[in-house]
Amino acid sequence: MTIVTRALQPRRARRALALGAATLVGGMIAWTATASAALPSQGYADLVEKVSPAVVFISSTHTPKKTAQRSEQAPFLSPFPPGSPFYEFFKQFQERMQQQPQRPVVALGSGFIIDPEGDIVTNNHVVDGADKIQVKLPDGRRFDATVVGTDPRTDLALLKVEASKPLPYVTFGDSDKLRVGDIVLAVGNPFGLGGTVTAGIVSARNRNINAGPYDDFIQTDAAINRGNSGGPLFNTEGKVVGVNTAIFSPNGGSVGIGFAIPSSIAKQVIAQIKDHGSVERGWLGVKIQTVTPEIARAVGLDAPKGALVSEVIPDSPAAKAGVRQGDIIVGYDGKTVANMRALPRLVAATTPNSTVEIELWRDGRTKRIQVAIAELKPQAVAAAETGNVQPGSAKSDRLGATLSTLTDDIKAQLNLPPDTRGVVITALDPQGRAAEEGLRVGDVIERVGSTEVNTPADVLRALDKATSHAVLLLVNRGGNDIFVGLKLAKG
Repeated sequence: MTIVTRALQPRRARRALALGAATLVGGMIAWTATASAALPSQGYADLVEKVSPAVVFISSTHTPKKTAQRSEQAPFLSPFPPGSPFYEFFKQFQERMQQQPQRPVVALGSGFIIDPEGDIVTNNHVVDGADKIQVKLPDGRRFDATVVGTDPRTDLALLKVEASKPLPYVTFGDSDKLRVGDIVLAVGNPFGLGGTVTAGIVSARNRNINAGPYDDFIQTDAAINRGNSGGPLFNTEGKVVGVNTAIFSPNGGSVGIGFAIPSSIAKQVIAQIKDHGSVERGWLGVKIQTVTPEIARAVGLDAPKGALVSEVIPDSPAAKAGVRQGDIIVGYDGKTVANMRALPRLVAATTPNSTVEIELWRDGRTKRIQVAIAELKPQAVAAAETGNVQPGSAKSDRLGATLSTLTDDIKAQLNLPPDTRGVVITALDPQGRAAEEGLRVGDVIERVGSTEVNTPADVLRALDKATSHAVLLLVNRGGNDIFVGLKLAKG
């Protein structure tokens, strides 16, 4: 089983040292990575001597919140009947235990100083919710730190310490120049041991570990364990190219698969936190999905690429610029949108209120439009669960599905607005084309290709008229529109 867990572990005793990365346990992602790269004959002593003074060890104290009226929330249970002398003894004992103050929990992590004035970068999960943060330098000096700002979306935080003289520091490098196979070094505080250096290589780029909407991790085999969270990943020039954040581990320890936030992301985020105390992100206003090979074939793209617009948010920048449902965004501000995951990162990095050019694939040709990007605001997205529906009256062998007209009763069962139009899937052949492509009972087919459908007969006619081996379906699932590329069976 694969689980995502945070990398910090409470320090309950001297031997119970806190870990610092994230850990997937049992095939897990653990927050923060393992070394197998061969060292050059001269080693990295000069480089380590240069950068290590700026790598700090972070201790964050978390005081458990007191629970009001704890005695009422935890009813007294006694093995002895009321009136027994032991009953009163156990009752008084429990009351005293509930009144005992809960002990603070201390967690350990890593960080690095980025300027002589005392700005320190670490992971958000290292300091999130901490009542007190203390930073220790390799030379033994200790400082109380304050939080300048955090960004949970990228798991980054900026701390500040006040020192009487300039502090040693390191600078960000260009992670975009990293290649798979390049040598990297990690310096940090694994298991609370402090001052640990490991070497490895860049194992992969652009990894998505489902940690957040902007995943773009560097994968490395430089040995990183819990306690390394927030520490720097250096290139051989001594520049920070990543912030160690997570590890993939079946047992909680390093197995050679670690992940670091690229400096290209960290540098921008930290600069905004330093200037504004928070991060401003661009907002386009579309819901998107992956372009599958079937979808690419259906719309005439030469390869699966870009981000398919499944829905345009009303009154959003995209809507105002003329972006349509079914458009495929293949370029953004002069950059290629290689896949769906690339677009949110590009949009987020855009300065709000700036204008960018978007390249679309629409109706078999390329179109370019100008969009004024707005600022991203917190949004709540609700997904409705579909209910059971009664069998319909038309069956499509090409789809492997039974279809029904969308009645008011069915709309109510599916929690759909009264004005929803389309044809509902009421039964599926597990071996049919529709099931193979992920369609479900309760999905409402709104469009087949460019043809809007309102009855099962409309769907059958549109499928019969399809001239290619794949067709694009617009499907309403629980109130959200998605596109499905369907490879057709011969009919």
